[in-house]
Amino acid sequence: MSNLPETGRSHRVNIRLIAIQILVMSLLLTLGGRLWYLQVRNGDEYQKEAAGNHVQQVVQPATRGAILDARGVPIADNETRLVVSASRTELMKMDDEGKAVLNRLAGVLDMSPRTVREKVRLCDAKTPQPCWNGSPYQPIPVTDEATTQQALQIRERAEDFPGVTAEPTAVRRYPAPYGAASSQLLGYISPVTDEEIRKAEDTDSPFLSSDEIGRSGLERSYDSKLRGSSGVTRYEVDNLGRVMGRAKSDKAKPGSSLVTSIDSRVQAVTEQELETAMQNARKEHDRNTNRNYKADAGAAVVMENKTGRVISMASKPGYDPNAWVGGISGKEYTRLTGKKSNYPLLNRSIQGLSAPGSVFKVISTAAAVKAGNGFDEDYNCPSSYNVGGQTFKNFESEGHGSITLGGALEVSCDTVFYDLAYKQWLKDGGNNPKKHTKDWFYKIAHKFGLGDETGVDLPNEVTGRVPDRQWKKDYWKANKDAWCKQAKGADSYADKIAKENCVSGMKMRAGDSVNYSIGQGDTLVTPIQMATIYAAIANGGTMYDPTLGKAFISPDGRDVEDIEPKSHGKLPVSKKTLKNMDRALAGVAERGTAAWRFGQAGWPQDKIKMHAKTGTAEVAGKQTTSWFATYTKDYTIVMTISQGGTGSGASGPAVRNIYNAMYGVGSKGEVDRDAAMLPSPEEDLPTLDKHGNISARQDEDFKKRAERASAGAPDAGATG
Repeated sequence: MSNLPETGRSHRVNIRLIAIQILVMSLLLTLGGRLWYLQVRNGDEYQKEAAGNHVQQVVQPATRGAILDARGVPIADNETRLVVSASRTELMKMDDEGKAVLNRLAGVLDMSPRTVREKVRLCDAKTPQPCWNGSPYQPIPVTDEATTQQALQIRERAEDFPGVTAEPTAVRRYPAPYGAASSQLLGYISPVTDEEIRKAEDTDSPFLSSDEIGRSGLERSYDSKLRGSSGVTRYEVDNLGRVMGRAKSDKAKPGSSLVTSIDSRVQAVTEQELETAMQNARKEHDRNTNRNYKADAGAAVVMENKTGRVISMASKPGYDPNAWVGGISGKEYTRLTGKKSNYPLLNRSIQGLSAPGSVFKVISTAAAVKAGNGFDEDYNCPSSYNVGGQTFKNFESEGHGSITLGGALEVSCDTVFYDLAYKQWLKDGGNNPKKHTKDWFYKIAHKFGLGDETGVDLPNEVTGRVPDRQWKKDYWKANKDAWCKQAKGADSYADKIAKENCVSGMKMRAGDSVNYSIGQGDTLVTPIQMATIYAAIANGGTMYDPTLGKAFISPDGRDVEDIEPKSHGKLPVSKKTLKNMDRALAGVAERGTAAWRFGQAGWPQDKIKMHAKTGTAEVAGKQTTSWFATYTKDYTIVMTISQGGTGSGASGPAVRNIYNAMYGVGSKGEVDRDAAMLPSPEEDLPTLDKHGNISARQDEDFKKRAERASAGAPDAGATG
């Protein structure tokens, strides 16, 4: 009897355990059924709903770094403008592909509907400018000049302008201080393309669809530093656009600012003087063509001798880089790139090719000495020279009797160099060249850096051409079929030349070497190459890579990263020869072909020793090209004008006026250091105030200096 209660309790426990087991099993069956229902029965429906959820990116563009001149003056920066943009993605969803919206937008912005439609169409091989060359998924700027009233209309009537935004945006600006456009050296920016985004995916500097990148000039060379990195905030949204959550975000990082070696004041004077020189050349009569000179293009470079830093760089014709901001118009694009434009986007300082004429003679002089000819030996300078039945003449057929190599440089005697080059050609075997020719005149040119890039920190520099034996062979292979075909035609002069080229066009002829020795024939150089060479002569023989970039400043202004000057070699001449050449080039300015611009025109040679070489290059089918290469102990200036006439005649006054402004030289040769734009690099720099600005007095002195420079130096007649 006493065991019955215990047995009853055990029975009740078992019942409870069974009930709990049944409950658990029921819950598991219910959960399993629900999972089956969600994943199997209605799986497709929920998968479609999940697919409607996606991550949306909101891009915050990075502020592009400024570009400053050597004194801290902005030459490229940013300003806030009201930018009206249209989302092509949203417009394409509409039944009329957004035409009605764009027509309403045109009315608000006082633009033609056609212009607005052209702004948002995509560029391709068949679509002319204006068009959008960036990503089709990025809002496309329609205008960056919207007024506050226009922006308010668009925002208040949002239902009438779906896909259209009006927002204050940082826009690139090129302020042109002192009137210095600096267009080719600065370059311009434009939106990144889808192809560029794809190519940059696996690089250290990937692009976002909102990025604008440098297309030329410094904007391109230093793009990765200037651009910074855009910020991206990622949101998870459903198919109705509702935000479901926030994912990882990256903050925008502004770009660094670039300090350059450009002095905007000198840049302004260089551009103005080059333009004035070209205008004046067009007033001069060309006796050979019986019409005025065209003076259709020109370039000038001012370089610091001991560093290779570029102080100013001008190229004409020029353009306004602001034209590219916010999208370029079709009319402006045609003006800049059409056949009648004369290609102002070309930076002729680094891309303009021309025969150098007599400024090349410093190379021929070095080659002649290397070949064993004495610098101070006597050489005959007749008025003409005959080779193979062909007569080569001095400039204006003038003879100078017996002179040294230095004297030949001073008076620019062609016939001395003709004779030296011809004799070297004979030593190398003439028409039957030896197996191992010396070819000093060609090899020395290569060692001077010709036929190769200088290393300037600007994109798309061209190499020029040294027409040596290898080039002759390559050129013959490329053209022999056309020559041989033409040789079968009528017996005209052109056909005879074609026949000669077909048979022996690969050979280095005597006339080729003779013509080459004075910088004529197939020789091609750029102004930056000649500036590098003359700066090397001035500094004792070091060839520096020309540089415009001087330092980077971090966005917060705390860190400075210097861009140090680099050299790419030494001139292939002895110290003695270099000294002799330096003395001869001073003689050019004192009593030679440039004396009427310096020595006889009140230049203070005793205080600022000037060295110069003039050049007048003949170009087949065109008028002569003017070259003027000069240097002091501090700076080198090289100027060239296509179809502009003689070196000292066309370019001489402009170069003199640039020096006047830089050194503070007056019309009578007086030197006012307080009015000088630049101190000598060896002198103390001007005192700056706590904001890093030059004194008000010196700024006022600059204005006076600019006025005096515009007046020009006195003329005293002309020679070659």
